[in-house]
Amino acid sequence: MIKKFIIPLVLFCSIFPAVAQDRGEGHLGSWFMFFATHRVADHWSIHSEIQYRTYEFGQNLNQLLLRTGVNYHFDKNTSATLGYGYIPTDQTFEEIPGEKKLIEHRIFEQAVLKNKLGNLSLTHRYRLEHRFLKSPSGASDTQHRMRYLLRLTYPLSEKWFVSAYDELFVNLQEPIFGQNRLYGAIGYKFTPKLTAQVGYMKNHFTGINYDRFQLGFWWEIDWRKESVENKEG
Repeated sequence: MIKKFIIPLVLFCSIFPAVAQDRGEGHLGSWFMFFATHRVADHWSIHSEIQYRTYEFGQNLNQLLLRTGVNYHFDKNTSATLGYGYIPTDQTFEEIPGEKKLIEHRIFEQAVLKNKLGNLSLTHRYRLEHRFLKSPSGASDTQHRMRYLLRLTYPLSEKWFVSAYDELFVNLQEPIFGQNRLYGAIGYKFTPKLTAQVGYMKNHFTGINYDRFQLGFWWEIDWRKESVENKEG
């Protein structure tokens, strides 16, 4: 009787640590990102975004994020956005052929405020998200959360700059703490409207931390200018 109890217990204790470590925490993952802002009128623009996130560097898909939105610009330092995201997520580190993913449809509202302290640029982003989730089993859930991001950007030269941010996620249901992202990067301006950043992010969840390499591109396209040039030509 004792053997029947002890042997399964020993097996469980020996297997559990391996399972617990099998979440990809010890691997350097990667986020490859592209953001575009299409200015269509003096006060209006369209946001488009794609992010490819992996558990390991360049492989083992964790999440694909497709997001768009409509921006209203009150002035050059203040804007508001209403947007939508489609986000399939592989919740397990192990790659399993034919594995179904968690599917999320997300609606969000946000406000962005910018200001400067000397040469230091500060960006404050406040975002409210409504998340409609469907699990691989077919079960569905609706969750809501708030996010606050503070980004600091400092120029090193005409072309080079450094950037850092911290973003806190607060759930509007239990558990209250969602995650925290701490990021630092070096950036390069190809043109005033096209920039790139290479950086590192520490993504902290309760009980687990992820290290992520990031490569991102930001492109601002002014369709107003192009339309005027076409008419003049």
